[in-house]
Amino acid sequence: MSIHHLTSPFQDYQLSSVKAGDTIFVSGVIYAARDAAHKRMADCLRTNTTLPLNILGQTIYYMGPTPTRPGNSIGSCGPTTSSRMDKYTPLLLKQGLKAIIGKGQLSAEVDRSLMENRAVYLVALGGCGALVAQTVKSCKTVAYEDLGAEAVLCLEVKDMQTVVALDLMGTSIF
Repeated sequence: MSIHHLTSPFQDYQLSSVKAGDTIFVSGVIYAARDAAHKRMADCLRTNTTLPLNILGQTIYYMGPTPTRPGNSIGSCGPTTSSRMDKYTPLLLKQGLKAIIGKGQLSAEVDRSLMENRAVYLVALGGCGALVAQTVKSCKTVAYEDLGAEAVLCLEVKDMQTVVALDLMGTSIF
């Protein structure tokens, strides 16, 4: 098992050397989005409407945020169950999404779509949202503000610890 320090948005060459079980410390820009935002983005794609963000090379973190305390960039922000987004994920992967971060196993269909679209699945440790929050340097709402906690957020992170759950070759920790 190896340790990698990678910056999002990702390029194919960055992901080609990571293997299932490796640790990746993610820095750079990632987006946080959950069920309701995924539904809206999928609706945009189905109706040929422009997405509210360019997801080419990007990472989406399936995150459950809590209120931000004064002086912090974000509240506790642990991963949420990834399989809840399974019905939307293949559509986004076809648009160039390179990584998703969450927790738990994905469907076989999403595993195939990740491989076909040369993207990876990263997991963050559930129950450690307060630790993840320490890696978030800035947070701003970029789409669907009316969704509140399910709005799309742009996060700038520094060394967010994840584990490669599914690599480009289809090898899975599950």
